Amino acid sequence: MPWNGNHIVGQKPPLKPHEVWSIRARLQVSGAIRDLALFDLAIDSKLRGCDLVAITVGDIAISGSVRDRAVIIQRKTGRPVQFEITEQTRAAVGAWIARCQLTERDYLFPSRARAKPHISTRQYGRIVDKWVSCIGLDPKRYGTHSMRRTKVSQIYKKTGNIRAVQLLLGHTKLESTVRYLGIEVDDALAISEQVEL
Repeated sequence: MPWNGNHIVGQKPPLKPHEVWSIRARLQVSGAIRDLALFDLAIDSKLRGCDLVAITVGDIAISGSVRDRAVIIQRKTGRPVQFEITEQTRAAVGAWIARCQLTERDYLFPSRARAKPHISTRQYGRIVDKWVSCIGLDPKRYGTHSMRRTKVSQIYKKTGNIRAVQLLLGHTKLESTVRYLGIEVDDALAISEQVEL
């Protein structure tokens, strides 16, 4: 039996815009308030799973109002990363906070298990599997990092601004961002061909 079993190794692809809208629509129709808040915040924040599940209400809201922007200290690097919170995400997160009557000291996504303060990264991974499966995608191909990569891959496609992507992901080295996005020579040449002098 190989070490990776039947799992697909390597980078997980980001979701495409129509896939994001399909998942969001299904979550809205089903009334899955927590999952909608988690999904929208995962897309907007571009955080690793370990940082996303550990967000407290006070990190993103003040006096019951969800902020336009937030800053989180990344667990992996110990460095702060800032992200925007779009209007639809603010609405989803606000509805979740109100439904559960969470205070600023509470974790945004508390665990149902008494022993754990917030949902685990493993539980978050199972939730992501459920999301991608509900729109007919193979859950073995996608993972929590697909959520992290979704918005930045679209930003890079639209702007070609790798420095902006580096800042949004909180990477210290540009080389890490290049590897993360999977930028190849063909991509660089395609960008170069669009510039006429």
